[in-house]
Amino acid sequence: MAFCRPFLPSRSSARPAVSPPTALYDPVVALTMREGAWRKKLVAQVAASAPSTVLEVGCGTGGVTRRLAAALPDARITGSDIDPDILSRAARKFADLGVEWILASATSLPLADDSVDAVVSSLVLHHLDPAPKADALAEARRVLRPGGRLHIADWGMPRDPVEGLAFLGLRLVDGMGPTRQHATGALPALLRGAGFDGVVTHDRFRTAWGALELLSADAPQ
Repeated sequence: MAFCRPFLPSRSSARPAVSPPTALYDPVVALTMREGAWRKKLVAQVAASAPSTVLEVGCGTGGVTRRLAAALPDARITGSDIDPDILSRAARKFADLGVEWILASATSLPLADDSVDAVVSSLVLHHLDPAPKADALAEARRVLRPGGRLHIADWGMPRDPVEGLAFLGLRLVDGMGPTRQHATGALPALLRGAGFDGVVTHDRFRTAWGALELLSADAPQ
């Protein structure tokens, strides 16, 4: 695979400065989003096809990356994120995992075409406006080998007023524009529009912020 220079956290201090929102991210997710349940299912979904190379786009603080490395000890795992502070935190927390960490945007991945077996994206797409969301899906399609698989954990359309109200709260925080396609259940159609086959919704989790869905889609052979 052709990667950019691996990300190396600053060695100027024992622990990098972390902004309050970043420091609070992990406990907020743990308390409100059933992270143990959906992360376990997502990782099992990825591991089922035994990929030898896995790229997690928008790895954040490394919670899913750590699980991927444990479930696939013989695979090459790469975590990428656009936020250097968050990536530095992940690299320091999990320095012993053998994960490669790279600083990169979901819309511009420094990888060669057809270079990975699996791409994983959890809670990334709903932060992107429609155009960059489409660009991110196109990038995932580009770097996947024929027959490779994209795995997504992200918000789906609410199915009742309680889910709708919960998701409205999240949309007010994360932006009405980026989350609109999720609120209308458009993500499967977006995957097909990006050239993916075999789009499947595997699981659905009711959380304090709405319905979190696990999907997969295949790069054409």
